[in-house]
Amino acid sequence: MPWIVGVSGASGTPYAAAVLRALLAAGESVDLVVSRASRLTLLDETGISFRDAHWRHDLREWLARGADGKPGTFDVDVSGVRHWSAGDLAAGPSSGSYPVKGMLIVPASTACVAGVALGLSKDLLQRSASVTLKERRPLVVAVRETPLDGRTLRHLVTLDDAGASVVPASPAFYAGATHIQDLVDFVAGRVLDAAGVGHDLYRRWRGDLGGARPTT
Repeated sequence: MPWIVGVSGASGTPYAAAVLRALLAAGESVDLVVSRASRLTLLDETGISFRDAHWRHDLREWLARGADGKPGTFDVDVSGVRHWSAGDLAAGPSSGSYPVKGMLIVPASTACVAGVALGLSKDLLQRSASVTLKERRPLVVAVRETPLDGRTLRHLVTLDDAGASVVPASPAFYAGATHIQDLVDFVAGRVLDAAGVGHDLYRRWRGDLGGARPTT
Protein backbone atom coordinates (compact mmCIF):
# COMPACT_ATOMS: atom_id res chain seq x y z
CA MET A 1 0.00 0.00 0.00
CA PRO A 2 1.27 3.49 -0.78
CA TRP A 3 1.69 6.59 1.31
CA ILE A 4 -0.17 9.64 0.08
CA VAL A 5 2.09 12.70 -0.04
CA GLY A 6 0.28 16.00 -0.36
CA VAL A 7 2.25 19.14 -1.25
CA SER A 8 0.46 22.38 -0.43
CA GLY A 9 1.31 25.97 -1.32
CA ALA A 10 3.52 26.96 1.60
CA SER A 11 7.18 27.72 0.95
CA GLY A 12 9.27 24.63 1.58
CA THR A 13 9.29 22.45 -1.53
CA PRO A 14 12.75 21.08 -0.54
CA TYR A 15 11.07 19.47 2.50
CA ALA A 16 8.63 17.66 0.23
CA ALA A 17 11.43 16.56 -2.08
CA ALA A 18 13.44 15.15 0.84
CA VAL A 19 10.43 13.23 2.15
CA LEU A 20 9.67 11.80 -1.29
CA ARG A 21 13.28 10.73 -1.86
CA ALA A 22 13.43 9.04 1.54
CA LEU A 23 10.13 7.19 1.05
CA LEU A 24 11.30 5.87 -2.30
CA ALA A 25 14.70 4.94 -0.86
CA ALA A 26 12.89 2.97 1.86
CA GLY A 27 11.04 0.99 -0.80
CA GLU A 28 7.72 2.69 -0.16
CA SER A 29 5.19 3.46 -2.87
CA VAL A 30 3.83 7.00 -3.11
CA ASP A 31 0.57 8.51 -4.30
CA LEU A 32 1.43 12.15 -4.99
CA VAL A 33 -0.97 15.09 -4.90
CA VAL A 34 0.50 18.49 -5.77
CA SER A 35 -1.91 21.35 -5.14
CA ARG A 36 -2.39 24.17 -7.60
CA ALA A 37 -0.91 26.69 -5.18
CA SER A 38 2.15 24.51 -4.57
CA ARG A 39 2.92 24.49 -8.29
CA LEU A 40 3.39 28.26 -8.10
CA THR A 41 5.67 27.82 -5.09
CA LEU A 42 7.65 25.11 -6.85
CA LEU A 43 8.08 27.32 -9.90
CA ASP A 44 9.24 30.20 -7.70
CA GLU A 45 11.64 28.14 -5.57
CA THR A 46 13.10 25.88 -8.27
CA GLY A 47 12.08 27.23 -11.68
CA ILE A 48 10.35 23.91 -12.40
CA SER A 49 6.84 23.86 -13.87
CA PHE A 50 4.95 20.83 -12.55
CA ARG A 51 2.62 19.71 -15.35
CA ASP A 52 0.07 16.91 -15.19
CA ALA A 53 0.90 15.78 -18.72
CA HIS A 54 4.64 15.64 -17.99
CA TRP A 55 4.66 14.95 -14.28
CA ARG A 56 7.24 12.15 -14.36
CA HIS A 57 9.81 14.33 -16.10
CA ASP A 58 9.05 17.30 -13.86
CA LEU A 59 9.09 15.21 -10.69
CA ARG A 60 12.41 13.61 -11.63
CA GLU A 61 13.93 17.03 -12.26
CA TRP A 62 12.55 18.34 -8.95
CA LEU A 63 13.75 15.44 -6.81
CA ALA A 64 17.19 15.57 -8.41
CA ARG A 65 17.77 19.08 -7.04
CA GLY A 66 19.44 19.70 -3.72
CA ALA A 67 18.04 22.09 -1.14
CA ASP A 68 20.49 24.70 -2.46
CA GLY A 69 18.83 24.47 -5.88
CA LYS A 70 21.72 22.70 -7.57
CA PRO A 71 20.41 20.36 -10.30
CA GLY A 72 21.61 16.77 -10.58
CA THR A 73 22.45 16.44 -6.89
CA PHE A 74 20.41 13.25 -6.45
CA ASP A 75 19.68 10.31 -8.72
CA VAL A 76 16.08 9.27 -8.05
CA ASP A 77 13.94 6.50 -9.54
CA VAL A 78 10.34 7.78 -9.58
CA SER A 79 8.79 4.52 -10.81
CA GLY A 80 7.28 4.03 -7.33
CA VAL A 81 5.21 7.20 -7.63
CA ARG A 82 1.64 7.54 -8.88
CA HIS A 83 0.44 11.07 -9.50
CA TRP A 84 -3.12 12.27 -9.04
CA SER A 85 -4.29 15.67 -10.22
CA ALA A 86 -5.38 17.95 -7.39
CA GLY A 87 -8.66 18.62 -9.18
CA ASP A 88 -9.53 14.94 -9.60
CA LEU A 89 -12.08 14.31 -6.84
CA ALA A 90 -12.83 10.89 -8.32
CA ALA A 91 -9.22 9.76 -7.76
CA GLY A 92 -8.40 6.71 -5.69
CA PRO A 93 -7.35 8.59 -2.50
CA SER A 94 -10.73 10.36 -2.38
CA SER A 95 -12.35 7.16 -1.11
CA GLY A 96 -11.89 5.37 2.20
CA SER A 97 -11.99 2.02 0.39
CA TYR A 98 -8.80 2.90 -1.47
CA PRO A 99 -6.00 1.13 0.46
CA VAL A 100 -3.17 3.38 1.70
CA LYS A 101 -0.88 3.40 4.73
CA GLY A 102 -1.56 7.03 5.59
CA MET A 103 -0.84 10.55 4.42
CA LEU A 104 1.92 13.12 4.82
CA ILE A 105 1.24 16.79 4.04
CA VAL A 106 4.56 18.53 3.54
CA PRO A 107 4.76 21.45 3.59
CA ALA A 108 1.33 22.34 4.96
CA SER A 109 0.15 25.92 4.50
CA THR A 110 -2.19 27.55 7.00
CA ALA A 111 -4.89 27.52 4.31
CA CYS A 112 -4.41 23.78 3.91
CA VAL A 113 -4.48 23.28 7.69
CA ALA A 114 -7.74 25.23 7.91
CA GLY A 115 -9.32 23.31 5.04
CA VAL A 116 -8.48 19.93 6.55
CA ALA A 117 -9.51 20.95 10.08
CA LEU A 118 -12.85 22.25 8.82
CA GLY A 119 -13.41 19.32 6.46
CA LEU A 120 -13.79 21.52 3.39
CA SER A 121 -12.44 18.97 0.87
CA LYS A 122 -12.09 21.70 -1.76
CA ASP A 123 -9.50 19.67 -3.69
CA LEU A 124 -8.04 16.17 -3.71
CA LEU A 125 -5.37 17.05 -1.15
CA GLN A 126 -7.91 18.18 1.44
CA ARG A 127 -10.31 15.36 0.57
CA SER A 128 -7.55 12.76 0.96
CA ALA A 129 -6.63 14.19 4.36
CA SER A 130 -10.26 14.09 5.49
CA VAL A 131 -10.53 10.47 4.36
CA THR A 132 -7.30 9.62 6.17
CA LEU A 133 -8.71 11.01 9.42
CA LYS A 134 -12.10 9.34 9.14
CA GLU A 135 -10.45 5.98 8.38
CA ARG A 136 -8.19 6.42 11.44
CA ARG A 137 -5.04 6.20 9.35
CA PRO A 138 -1.85 8.13 10.18
CA LEU A 139 -1.89 11.76 9.05
CA VAL A 140 1.24 13.89 9.46
CA VAL A 141 0.89 17.62 8.93
CA ALA A 142 4.20 19.49 8.49
CA VAL A 143 3.02 23.05 9.02
CA ARG A 144 5.60 25.57 7.87
CA GLU A 145 4.26 29.11 7.92
CA THR A 146 5.17 31.63 10.64
CA PRO A 147 3.94 33.37 12.68
CA LEU A 148 0.83 31.36 13.53
CA ASP A 149 -2.27 33.23 14.62
CA GLY A 150 -4.94 32.00 17.00
CA ARG A 151 -7.16 30.62 14.25
CA THR A 152 -4.40 28.42 12.86
CA LEU A 153 -3.39 27.28 16.34
CA ARG A 154 -6.98 26.24 17.00
CA HIS A 155 -7.09 24.41 13.67
CA LEU A 156 -3.91 22.55 14.61
CA VAL A 157 -5.42 21.56 17.95
CA THR A 158 -8.46 20.28 16.05
CA LEU A 159 -6.20 18.14 13.86
CA ASP A 160 -4.33 16.85 16.90
CA ASP A 161 -7.64 15.97 18.59
CA ALA A 162 -8.65 14.11 15.41
CA GLY A 163 -5.53 11.96 15.61
CA ALA A 164 -3.14 13.76 13.27
CA SER A 165 0.52 14.36 14.11
CA VAL A 166 1.44 18.03 13.82
CA VAL A 167 5.14 18.39 12.91
CA PRO A 168 6.27 22.03 12.54
CA ALA A 169 9.00 22.45 9.94
CA SER A 170 11.52 23.53 12.58
CA PRO A 171 15.10 22.36 11.97
CA ALA A 172 17.28 21.46 14.95
CA PHE A 173 21.03 21.94 15.22
CA TYR A 174 22.16 19.11 17.52
CA ALA A 175 22.55 16.85 14.48
CA GLY A 176 25.64 18.77 13.37
CA ALA A 177 24.28 20.44 10.25
CA THR A 178 26.94 21.81 7.90
CA HIS A 179 24.77 22.40 4.84
CA ILE A 180 21.24 23.60 4.10
CA GLN A 181 20.41 20.05 2.97
CA ASP A 182 21.15 18.81 6.50
CA LEU A 183 18.55 21.18 7.95
CA VAL A 184 15.98 20.16 5.35
CA ASP A 185 16.70 16.47 5.92
CA PHE A 186 16.21 16.88 9.68
CA VAL A 187 12.67 18.15 9.16
CA ALA A 188 11.96 15.45 6.57
CA GLY A 189 13.29 12.85 8.97
CA ARG A 190 11.01 14.02 11.78
CA VAL A 191 8.04 13.81 9.39
CA LEU A 192 8.98 10.23 8.58
CA ASP A 193 9.54 9.46 12.27
CA ALA A 194 5.97 10.54 12.96
CA ALA A 195 4.79 8.19 10.21
CA GLY A 196 6.92 5.29 11.44
CA VAL A 197 9.01 5.07 8.27
CA GLY A 198 12.67 4.17 8.70
CA HIS A 199 15.39 6.45 7.31
CA ASP A 200 18.92 7.71 7.90
CA LEU A 201 18.38 11.39 7.13
CA TYR A 202 19.87 12.87 10.30
CA ARG A 203 22.09 12.13 13.28
CA ARG A 204 19.91 11.10 16.21
CA TRP A 205 20.43 12.33 19.74
CA ARG A 206 22.40 9.78 21.78
CA GLY A 207 22.77 11.68 25.03
CA ASP A 208 26.34 12.83 24.33
CA LEU A 209 26.76 16.56 24.82
CA GLY A 210 28.88 18.12 22.09
CA GLY A 211 28.56 15.11 19.83
CA ALA A 212 27.76 17.29 16.85
CA ARG A 213 30.84 19.49 17.17
CA PRO A 214 33.43 19.32 14.40
CA THR A 215 36.32 17.02 15.21
CA THR A 216 38.90 19.19 13.48
